[in-house]
Amino acid sequence: MTDENKQRKLKLGVIGLGWVSQIFHLPTIIKMDDVEIVAVCDKDKSRAKFIAERFNVQKVYTDYKQMLAKEELDAVDICTSTDSHLQITLDSLEAGKDIFVEKPIARHYHEAVQISEAVKQHKRKLMVGMNNRFRPDTMILKSFIEKGEIGKIFYVKAGWLKRISPDNKWMTQKDKSGGGVFLDLGIVMLDMILWLLGFPPVQRVNAKMYMHKTKSVEDSAIVSLEVKYGISLVMETSWSFHCAEDYFYCNLYGSEGSAMINPLRIYKQLHGNLVNLTPVKTESPLNLFRKSYELELKHFVGAARGLHPIISNGDEAVQRMKVVEAIYQSAQKGKEIKLK
Repeated sequence: MTDENKQRKLKLGVIGLGWVSQIFHLPTIIKMDDVEIVAVCDKDKSRAKFIAERFNVQKVYTDYKQMLAKEELDAVDICTSTDSHLQITLDSLEAGKDIFVEKPIARHYHEAVQISEAVKQHKRKLMVGMNNRFRPDTMILKSFIEKGEIGKIFYVKAGWLKRISPDNKWMTQKDKSGGGVFLDLGIVMLDMILWLLGFPPVQRVNAKMYMHKTKSVEDSAIVSLEVKYGISLVMETSWSFHCAEDYFYCNLYGSEGSAMINPLRIYKQLHGNLVNLTPVKTESPLNLFRKSYELELKHFVGAARGLHPIISNGDEAVQRMKVVEAIYQSAQKGKEIKLK
């Protein structure tokens, strides 16, 4: 946007009106003073009309190409199934729009590369939804890590065990999702850990995947990675672990202390004693989750309005997908994969 345009509202179109749109994106965006949702689009006409009425959006489409052609939009928010991300993104870039696309950027590494190259070619902005970077507790933790409060981190163990939503049946269809629970939950955990550590290059991966309740994609994955500077990471993700409730955690161990999130705890070794450095105020897990989407979408709007650079851009997504591809190769071949 030009300097004159920074004074007016960002004109946004939302494509895909499933649960992530309804629960997080639309309720957050309609509260922002600097955005106007011009139009919404969903292949399901009755759902599109219902959601438009609910959020007081005037224009409704079932074909995103018509929306791009007819409406004056600055940006689009893509919340569709992963198989459609590539084409919708390319068409939106061609139409001169900035883009927010929900995770993962695409089903495969080569699709992510195509998107990233198109973003540069069209000189537009693209942000990939990685909301865990915007959780207030992870942002606090990152500042402690960057100050060296827990010393040199050498081991991280993280996991996300969550029942799959009945609204997202397409996630278990490989042609639509590209993969199972790791592309759903694991990629977000992987991004959060690498971001907390300052993006050290991943050197080798080992993965084991299981299909207990699914046919074409994994519903459980155990992944170990080794990154530069000798840091070991272990991640577990599952839609089918028998847990009483959803469980999300990340524990980091350093030479001078340790830290964890959900709940946030930071401990440091001082004069032979383990001291609790955790900030006193803590929020509920649901509040932290909601805030992560609010802060992420505010960041995108600010970046699209030219106020600051994009966090979680296309190039980062390409690097992430390169690691994800190696993880799936490791599980398929039953051996360690080294990354160049």
